[in-house]
Amino acid sequence: MDDSVVDPAEVEHVADLARVDIDESERERFAEQFGEILDYFETLDSVPEVETKDELTNVMRADDVRESLDQSEALENAPDTEDGFFKGPPVS
Repeated sequence: MDDSVVDPAEVEHVADLARVDIDESERERFAEQFGEILDYFETLDSVPEVETKDELTNVMRADDVRESLDQSEALENAPDTEDGFFKGPPVS
């Protein structure tokens, strides 16, 4: 692709923003590759849109009330507790 829509100067600008050092041959190669990528996007624009009907179904289960653990059972296997609560590592 000789007449790339992406200029090597633009590639250099993006590389500077990303703090990436690239040489002249890499600039030329990346400009060509970016141009090819943009061509692919133009191809995607020509694909016709397909209308689909939404087929939504409720996959959520109903909430069932059931017995839960009491506080002592919940803290039973905790590595560290304090005043009846789980104790985690300090956050700085």
